[in-house]
Amino acid sequence: MSQKIDPFALEIIWTRLISIVDEAATTFVRTAFSSLAREANDYAVVITDAVGQAVAQSSVSIPSFTGTVPATIRYFLKRFPAETLQEGDVLITNDPWMGTGHVHDITIATPVFWRGTLVAFAGITSHMPDIGGRLRSSGIREIYEEGLQIPMLKLVEAGRTNSVIVDFIAQNVRVPEATMGDVWGEVAACHKVSERLHELLDETEVAFPDLSREIRARSEAAMREAIRQLPSGEYRYDIEHDGFEDKILIRACIKVAEESMHIDFTGTSPQLPRAVNVVPNYTSAYTIYGIKAMICPDIPNNQGSSVPVSIFAPEGCILNPRYPAPGGARGMIGHLLPVAVMGALSAAAPDRVWAPGSGNSALTIAGQHHGRPYAGVYFWNAGQGASQKRDGLSVISFPSNLSNTAIEQMEASVPIRVRHREIRRGSGGAGAHRGGDGLKFAFRFIGDSPAVCSFIMTRMKIAPPGLQGGEAGLPGRVTIDGKTTNIVEHIVLQPGSEVVIETAGGGGFGAPA
Repeated sequence: MSQKIDPFALEIIWTRLISIVDEAATTFVRTAFSSLAREANDYAVVITDAVGQAVAQSSVSIPSFTGTVPATIRYFLKRFPAETLQEGDVLITNDPWMGTGHVHDITIATPVFWRGTLVAFAGITSHMPDIGGRLRSSGIREIYEEGLQIPMLKLVEAGRTNSVIVDFIAQNVRVPEATMGDVWGEVAACHKVSERLHELLDETEVAFPDLSREIRARSEAAMREAIRQLPSGEYRYDIEHDGFEDKILIRACIKVAEESMHIDFTGTSPQLPRAVNVVPNYTSAYTIYGIKAMICPDIPNNQGSSVPVSIFAPEGCILNPRYPAPGGARGMIGHLLPVAVMGALSAAAPDRVWAPGSGNSALTIAGQHHGRPYAGVYFWNAGQGASQKRDGLSVISFPSNLSNTAIEQMEASVPIRVRHREIRRGSGGAGAHRGGDGLKFAFRFIGDSPAVCSFIMTRMKIAPPGLQGGEAGLPGRVTIDGKTTNIVEHIVLQPGSEVVIETAGGGGFGAPA
């Protein structure tokens, strides 16, 4: 099988690969400490080949991470060339420019050797329960405020843990047990990938480089064929975001030429001294995801899917910032990239696009209760835009796929008491198909001392617009003790504070009847 892989064998092996990454994902969820893994699905497990080209990903992976993990592995290889790696090595970083775009995600990767040869990498990224610094907020002005930066290091070298790295991380975070618990859960997931991949290779004798090449070639061919079905031409779309002192503009120009596509973000707003900047890894991940979700959703996702697509964002713009730009809330802008892609291509393929909606929102909260420290990150979702075929879904995380954190989990881990959580009826925009509705969520803070919290929410000023004549949804809103609150900066919650969050509704599609 070193030269040609039979299609029937390939399908069986492919199914095995998916079962491997899914079992590794289950390993992580069952060993992780935080609700971010167990409840929110804020992680991804990926297998790459020996040079960092993505081959397979776990079924519940979030789209941004499946695009960034292979890029991080390629950066690891620049820092630790293949010939210097050994069995038992565990690589670690949260460098935003080499990882996911903010310091709150830690990426772990392990080399997989088979019969003495490096054949693959297991990689995983997950959002940590805490990384020190100030709580994640869109108002932060430089990366040094955001928490501990971990350069590209070997957490474990040839099976021996570097206790200095462990101690350094633990000393800089509010909840060291939970944070390091999640890190070791990531390591366990990578070890599970290696264990199961060894079994697969031993049973099949397949040459992994050939397997990777075949899988990627098929996805690339399918993606090129899907692009070929679009009318060649140049398509443009502008979308605005709330911004701070001024609005933020994402300007997309897409050139479709036969079987390839180029996306140019020239004209997009410059980077800001706020934590909404999007590093190239994240820009690429969500741009390509938007294209693939639109024109080629059913073909396995791997490095081949991205080959026909090229992306340009000028250095210094919000989609390609210069260090030390902060990026803790980069999803607020990054989640607009699939929207920009679909808006631009709506003229070429109106039956395949969704109107803009609102991405997931988050509450980060930290303090002490009964003398014990706590820190948590909790998600709730909003309305999806409608399409030509159906209404938008309500209370969903799109383009990510994070789950609404369970009420029981929030109440068990931080001192809040949930008043209600319900669909915000009527918040979706009208149209031939209506936008999905947002969420209304209220809680009372019951801690015995004040807590610091921050909100990551989008579409608070500029509602998600409709598409093809559809109407905009309702914007989001936060009130604390009955007063509408500016959520850009950190907020101190006093014992007894009543908080009400309303997320935005999605835009409608087509003119209302």
